[in-house]
Amino acid sequence: MTADRDRDSAGRAQNQRPRDRFGRPLPYGSPGVPRVPDDAVFTPEEGLAEAQRLLDEGYAFHAHEVLEAVWKAAPEPERELWRGLAQVAVGLTHAQRGNVAGAVRLLRRGAERVAAYGARAPYRIDAPGVAAHGRAVADHIAADPETSVDPARLRLTLTRDVV
Repeated sequence: MTADRDRDSAGRAQNQRPRDRFGRPLPYGSPGVPRVPDDAVFTPEEGLAEAQRLLDEGYAFHAHEVLEAVWKAAPEPERELWRGLAQVAVGLTHAQRGNVAGAVRLLRRGAERVAAYGARAPYRIDAPGVAAHGRAVADHIAADPETSVDPARLRLTLTRDVV
């Protein structure tokens, strides 16, 4: 175990360096954007609201961290849904960073996981809409790697009731 790595109380590696808006680590002491604490706990509703707020502000990496926190605490039947949502958000992060191959791969992988829940996904999650958005962004940036990506276009929840 190296002494120069950030670690939690159990000795697990952590990266406490500040991050830029795209989640890239900055040198220690640099001003960064506020981070989601490693030990953050969110209810599904809180996680969805916070992740959407972060996406709306262009912070896809930070939204991914919130969704990942919910995924880690989710009951087994919901875990793949939250994992897929987190993958779509991190796919958008890769797109923001210019990593087209990583973006396409994660957007598609996340879209498939989310799509499996269909229109009856819990917490008013718009699984078909999220999956369609992930696939469309993946197709678009694969065809034109210079495309800019706006995370605010992703809507995690339904804006109206589904009958």
